[in-house]
Amino acid sequence: MYLVVNVIGVIAFLAIGFLFSKDKKNIQWKSIAIMVVLNLFLAWFLTSFDIGRAIVSGAADGFNWLVQVAYVGIEFALPSWVHVKSMDFVTSALLPILLIVPLFDILTYIGVLPFIIKWIGKGLSFITGQPKFESFFAVEMMFLGNTEALAVSSLQLKQIKAQRNVTLAMMSMSCVTASIIGSYIQMMPGQFILTAIPINIINSIIVTSLLNPVTVAPEEDTIAKLHGQGEGDKKEPFFSFLGDSILGAGRLILIIAANVIAFVALAALIDKILQLANPWLTLEHILGIIMYPFAWLLGLNGHDSFQMAQYMGTKLVTNEFVVMGKVTGTINHFDPHFKAVLTVFITSFANFSTLGMIIGCFKGIVDKEKNDVISKNVGYMLLSGILVSLLSAALVGLFVW
Repeated sequence: MYLVVNVIGVIAFLAIGFLFSKDKKNIQWKSIAIMVVLNLFLAWFLTSFDIGRAIVSGAADGFNWLVQVAYVGIEFALPSWVHVKSMDFVTSALLPILLIVPLFDILTYIGVLPFIIKWIGKGLSFITGQPKFESFFAVEMMFLGNTEALAVSSLQLKQIKAQRNVTLAMMSMSCVTASIIGSYIQMMPGQFILTAIPINIINSIIVTSLLNPVTVAPEEDTIAKLHGQGEGDKKEPFFSFLGDSILGAGRLILIIAANVIAFVALAALIDKILQLANPWLTLEHILGIIMYPFAWLLGLNGHDSFQMAQYMGTKLVTNEFVVMGKVTGTINHFDPHFKAVLTVFITSFANFSTLGMIIGCFKGIVDKEKNDVISKNVGYMLLSGILVSLLSAALVGLFVW
């Protein structure tokens, strides 16, 4: 019975994406069907074979190495921020941008990154039916993280139209950062953490293709190049370019940090106001009640559905680490299906504070007109993140009982 409910859940989550679609007539159903089949295969392969998980883990280790190198520079300037039991958000997630953005800008300057985007994007575009850059961005954010992936894609973001920027903002709700995958695995079943990462990425393309279908003409489906990379153009001197890149990365960090602090504080203010009416009344509990039917559609019994819904509410209002801290000592005693769907659902950055990070990142990159379009779609960004998490949990749950 619960397997049947789980199957119905997959269909229901896709139907919600269709229901809230901005342009139902232009949804590419063939492309979506191909990606759903691909994700079913990935869910089966990654939950059943060690080699699949080893591939994902190896890629994550590579990006994690890059972040660790960034910590060397941070340690030189701010050793007291690095040599601590637990680094704060600014140190662990934002300051590495000071290395990552200039590095990727250098790769763009010498023409390597546009070449990689062009050919990887072309291959993924052939499979998924989506534009080349969106397809590459999905892989890029799988390990690099939302703000880092957006930051290193700044040249492209400035050149594409606003609705494509909205797609990327929605996709960014469903990523993780390689530097904290190791922390995840220390707290939750590593098998399902590593399974969730690539499945989230394909699902982010599926969900955004439903919610925000955008038609991209062939002449628009190009990879951005720096001024000076065309024939006859004069390229900016390297160190002048590098200096601008580093300064831009620093400005971006400040904007992101300000937006995150403001969003988290506003959520806390709403909780305080709600608690004036009833001490139990919080955003976390309200969302837990709202999420109950969706938890049940993951193929859980009544008791587990209620518990799952509360964990969902907690994750959306706070972050995945809060939920992990609550269950890390007991999750190995959970029913295998409950263990799988819970782990997969919380393996992403989809929460209120991430909205602040993404909006702040776009504010530091694109013009006001494009940023206003993104800000008007905050509800769609949150819906996208929730639907991706639900769809990923449901797909993996089909193969774990």
